[in-house]
Amino acid sequence: MTTRRALVVGNWKMHGSHKANADLLEQILGARPFVADVAVCVPFPYLSECAVALASSDVHWGAQDCSAHDAGAYTGEVSAAMLQEFGCRYAIVGHSERRAQHGESDPVVADKAAAALAKGITPIVCVGETLAQRDAGETADVVKRQLSAVIHTLGHCCGEVVVAYEPVWAIGTGRTATPQQAQEVHALLRAQLRAATSRVDAMRILYGGSVKPDNARELFSQPDIDGGLVGGASLKAADFVAIIRAAS
Repeated sequence: MTTRRALVVGNWKMHGSHKANADLLEQILGARPFVADVAVCVPFPYLSECAVALASSDVHWGAQDCSAHDAGAYTGEVSAAMLQEFGCRYAIVGHSERRAQHGESDPVVADKAAAALAKGITPIVCVGETLAQRDAGETADVVKRQLSAVIHTLGHCCGEVVVAYEPVWAIGTGRTATPQQAQEVHALLRAQLRAATSRVDAMRILYGGSVKPDNARELFSQPDIDGGLVGGASLKAADFVAIIRAAS
């Protein structure tokens, strides 16, 4: 059995300022060393300053999205090649907010993951169901469909991505899937990946959905939960560090 090193990724969403970012990163860096791998995915305008602040550390940085296109007339989009120049280690693709607010389809998410991988950036592929879908008993069908598109597009390279299960009904709502509910879906996703790649036991599947210091340890103790994609709590250094410690 492969031992997977935990990964905790902060998703700042559309938050930040020069001063707030500097203060937050200074506090995170001051709390090292960490046993888990750590990254922050920040708004595009702040990639440069985060790259400078974190350059000599073991805390990585990434983007919150990535275009499926290499270049061209795509106003407002940012390519993987651009992210590569900023030293991005990760790029979140298919976050539920992008799927819902920007109409991103499963094939588009898969193409974004492929674009990131082609430039040496690890995509964090998000999958998850809405409350209506969970109540209708459709959770398994939804997440398997979303992940299947990525597997189909990437082929054997799907073993190089990070998957994040984020139940939409638990994002920013204060509600959290129970550890048992989360583990059930994580195990389902790992089983699906097992049929597609020999690297499945080394792949990290993160939980995202109102992860907090008081629930992180129990969530991360589940056998198929390898860390967290953390939203609001990643903007508070003390909370984020507590979650990182829980993953260790």
